[in-house]
Amino acid sequence: MNYEQLMSKRIQEVQPSGIRKFFDILEEMKDAISLGIGEPDFITPWHIRDAGIYSLEKGFTKYTSNAGMSELRREIAAYLNRRFDLQYDFAHEVIVTVGGSEAIDLALRCLINPGDEVIVPVPSFVCYGPLTSMVGGTPVYVETKAENEFRLTADELRAAITPKTKALVLPFPNNPTGGIMERADLEAIAQVLEGTDIMVLSDEIYAELTYGQHHVSPANLPQLKDRTILVNGFSKSHAMTGWRMGYVCGPAPIIQQMLKLHQFGIMSAPTTSQYAAIEAMRNGDADIERMRDEYDGRRRYLVEGLRRIGLPCFEPRGAFYVFPDIRPTGLSSEAFCERFLMEEKVAVIAGNAFGPGGEGFVRCCYATSMKDIAEALTRMDNFLNNLRKKQARQQAQ
Repeated sequence: MNYEQLMSKRIQEVQPSGIRKFFDILEEMKDAISLGIGEPDFITPWHIRDAGIYSLEKGFTKYTSNAGMSELRREIAAYLNRRFDLQYDFAHEVIVTVGGSEAIDLALRCLINPGDEVIVPVPSFVCYGPLTSMVGGTPVYVETKAENEFRLTADELRAAITPKTKALVLPFPNNPTGGIMERADLEAIAQVLEGTDIMVLSDEIYAELTYGQHHVSPANLPQLKDRTILVNGFSKSHAMTGWRMGYVCGPAPIIQQMLKLHQFGIMSAPTTSQYAAIEAMRNGDADIERMRDEYDGRRRYLVEGLRRIGLPCFEPRGAFYVFPDIRPTGLSSEAFCERFLMEEKVAVIAGNAFGPGGEGFVRCCYATSMKDIAEALTRMDNFLNNLRKKQARQQAQ
């Protein structure tokens, strides 16, 4: 059998994610520290776990409505109104999905025809470009700049738009940079999009992890609301990664088409997880605040530590990542990560895994204990000092 000829060329041409490149090595190392995986180190709060357990004990193990339990969709709509001043009709504008990732896939498959272009600011999470390519679209990468705190500017967007542009991805707060978009930034984006039919896919999975100010969604702007598909979930805000709970909100005509894909491809999100998610929406606000406060302390500590040992680093205002500039070392992102892992047993992620704009940077995740962050900084300081000594000896020869 010639499997290459049998399989979809689109799928074969997509490269695998570069995020987990060194994790197999890491698992075999003793005393290794990972600042790599973007997953909360908190366990799902007990009252949320208990709600899931109780649903199992009561025998609530049947399929739910394709769109998700109406009770959960009501709670999602109430949560978005309470936390972000967003109004959605739970009956026609909300679908419960298997994580935010399914929601992104549904949106792109419903929007994109072969040949359509999707503008993707980079560095950003790895899925947007490949998912666009898999449906026959063309990702158009726009490199955001460190000097702009990795925000997408109106000028950068304007230069990327062509007659083929169908959608713009706004992945903020951003993974891997920690950058955010403030209201003024979004108002400038709205001016560029005015008079076009370009949709906005807003990935707001880190919305609750915004520091020092309130998260603003594109859907908060009247001029963007009708063109915005909002993706969010429970993984980061409520430490529920393994429950695979997400949701998507948007204009009813688009949500109706997304629901068809969800019906045929997934049927419905896991029932047990939906009961847990209802509890998270109703009574999880205090959990969000507690975890965000802890992340905030780690964020400031890590940024100060990186600057102290000689790595330039802008202060991230969202998510749980910092994105230090490693260009002063003279190493590429991948070389830095490989050597740091092998010499000091600390895993960080090469910036180029998140698109061309990430070369020269590495992603460090602070969703880990303060003890591990402190030890990782000590090892990084040692790594940098040894690297400088080696480079000085080489120059002297």
